Amino acid sequence: MSPDAIIQMFHVCKAYGRGGRALDDVTLRIDRGDFVFLTGPSGAGKTTLLKLIFCAEQPTMGQIIVAGRNIHRMSSSGVPLLRRHIGVVFQDFKLLAQRTVFGNVAFAMEVIGRPPRDIRRRVTTVLREVGLADKANSLPSRLSGGEQQRVAIARALVNEPAILLADEPTGNLDPALTLSIMGLLSDVNARGTTVVVATHDPLVLDAVPRRRITLTGGRVLTDVG
Repeated sequence: MSPDAIIQMFHVCKAYGRGGRALDDVTLRIDRGDFVFLTGPSGAGKTTLLKLIFCAEQPTMGQIIVAGRNIHRMSSSGVPLLRRHIGVVFQDFKLLAQRTVFGNVAFAMEVIGRPPRDIRRRVTTVLREVGLADKANSLPSRLSGGEQQRVAIARALVNEPAILLADEPTGNLDPALTLSIMGLLSDVNARGTTVVVATHDPLVLDAVPRRRITLTGGRVLTDVG
C-alpha cells in the first residue's frame, strides 16, 4: 500500500445472489486528506462501496485495504478496531429517539469505553463545531431535518476518525441547508479528515468542486479531479 493511500480497492466485485453484481471490477485509490464524491444514478453501487469500506459487508472478489488493514485478512475482532478510525453518516440519520442530542453523540464514545470526563468535554466541543451547542438537551423529534443531520455528523466525528463516509447526506434538505452541510464537511476535511460522500445531487456537485468518481452499473465510469 502506498504510504499516502488510506483506501485502496483492487478488482473488487460484490454480488448478491442471482441479482447480478452491485460492484464489478472496481479499482481505486483515495489518499489521506482527500475529499471525494462517489456519484452516479440510483443503483450504481455507491452505497455498496461505502459499506465495503466500513466492513458492513465483505467483497465477493478482490482486495480492500483501509487505513493499512487488509479487510480480507482481518479477524472478526479486528473490525471494531478498524471502525474506530471511520465515522459514518447514514442516509436516514439513525438517531436514537429516546436520547438527547448530547446523548446521541456521546453514545459513539460510550461504546468504545471512553471515560465520562472525556465524553463530556469532547461532545461539548463537537456540538459547538456543528452549531448545536444550544440543542444539547433536545430530543431528535424536536429538531429540524438539517439539525438532525448535524447531530449525525457530530456523532460520526466525535471519535476523531481518520475517514468520514457520508451516504447522501443532503438527500432530504433544501438548497440552503444542503450548502450548509457541505460547508461543514469541507471544514472537517480542511482539518485533515479524509471525506468520501456518496451523492447524486447536482447542487452539491456543482457547489463543491472536488474529485468525482462516477459509478454506473457497479463499474467506475470516470474518475476526475
